[in-house]
Amino acid sequence: MSALVRIAAWTLAIGLVALPVVAVLNGWIAGDRWPMRRLAVTGEFRQVDEAAVREAVLPHVQRGFFAVDLDGVRDDVAGLPWVERVEVRKRWPDRLEVHLSEHTPVARWADGRMLSEDGLLFAAAPGAGAGLPLFDGPEARVGELMSFHSLARPLFLPLGLQVEQVRLSARGSWELVLDDGTRIEAGRGDPQARLARFARMLPQLRRDPARRVARADLRYTNGFAIVWEDVAVEKETSA
Repeated sequence: MSALVRIAAWTLAIGLVALPVVAVLNGWIAGDRWPMRRLAVTGEFRQVDEAAVREAVLPHVQRGFFAVDLDGVRDDVAGLPWVERVEVRKRWPDRLEVHLSEHTPVARWADGRMLSEDGLLFAAAPGAGAGLPLFDGPEARVGELMSFHSLARPLFLPLGLQVEQVRLSARGSWELVLDDGTRIEAGRGDPQARLARFARMLPQLRRDPARRVARADLRYTNGFAIVWEDVAVEKETSA
């Protein structure tokens, strides 16, 4: 192959590589030439506002099929409340598909956020998650709070009680509140044995209808301390 032929071949190759760039510069792949005419948004919408998803996607769709930034679409949709995962794809010639999944909440966090079953904290509207337990503690120890709740819940459930709050202090001390208002200081370390012992005794402690356990301190080797609270009891009167 002569030098002239090789130069011609290289020139042709470079021209083919540069053609898309030239096309962009000349507006060949601009939004008005290859518009996105169809948008499909699918997934779970128990909490996510579908209209908000479409509003987040719309500015990207206006850029056209070739120019739409899939990463940008994904980031904007993922930034919406309750969105856990987002998948975005284009389908020729004019379709953009967005599929999302929601967080599944297991608890409320003390600062107003929600905690998902995957141990992720996410933003939610004020008042969301009513009925879920309230967790408070260092964010780096979210997994421990979830484990502690899973440990404590079955101990009190047979008694008709729910664990309403779980708190882990900066020093590693555990505290929980039952839905009848009982506050339990479980202490540091592994509180499983202490909680189990208290749960076994609780039915006896609740026998007197005139008083209730307001606070229980389990930070003792062979027992626990109780703070009682009087309960108003209606007395039957004869006619």
